[in-house]
Amino acid sequence: MRRLFPVPSEPMADHEWALDDLADAYAYPEPLEGHWLRANMVSTLDGAAQHDGRSRGISSDADMRIFGTLRGLADVVVVGAETVRLEGYRPARARDAFAGRRAAAGQAPAPAIAVVSVSLNLDFTLPLFVSPLVQTLILTGSAAYPDRIRAAEKAGARVLVAGDGPGVEPARAVAALAEMGLVRQLAEGGPHLLGQFVAAGVLDELCLTVSPLLTVGGAQRITGGPDLADPERFALAAVLEEAGFLFTRYRRS
Repeated sequence: MRRLFPVPSEPMADHEWALDDLADAYAYPEPLEGHWLRANMVSTLDGAAQHDGRSRGISSDADMRIFGTLRGLADVVVVGAETVRLEGYRPARARDAFAGRRAAAGQAPAPAIAVVSVSLNLDFTLPLFVSPLVQTLILTGSAAYPDRIRAAEKAGARVLVAGDGPGVEPARAVAALAEMGLVRQLAEGGPHLLGQFVAAGVLDELCLTVSPLLTVGGAQRITGGPDLADPERFALAAVLEEAGFLFTRYRRS
């Protein structure tokens, strides 16, 4: 792996970065005022966010190392219910490589998973709900069915209401997590949820892996939803490269 931007002051050889190197490169802003929501997504050259319904087919080993690093730095991972179902989400695990950093920052041993769901149509027998290292959270609206809320809580999840009516309001969702002390926030999709965060103006940073693949087909983009009246502009913060994959970071201008 090598850094392309910011341009190093001295030429750097291509080498495998240790997790500590990646953790330094992807550290959250310090001091952190309020909360910081970053998203981590992968896209092919022709804009596909998945292949055969999953993102793993367009990823790489280096991309998965960065995926693990971003989780290792986060207080909470925010994900949509459909992504939980399609990707087979499991609880985040504690990793020795990040134990010291997390302890020093006052974080739990692993990030919590926060599932955004309107219907709460989820399998509450899965390990994500019944045996997480850190309690799983569910973000929903005030019109959620009481019996589904009871089922979620019986399984061990904590339900947070972050919207009036059936939907979840992105600004209220990130604020509700921050009120719990979960200020280093990481969104992992899917495209519809990320589109809502962008449209609401609450996304601070996008970590986008550009995969050197062409898939054609009709796969989703990394965001979904109605067009924005005025596109949101982000500024390039960093670029790493390995085996033709570009690991970019953009921050809201």
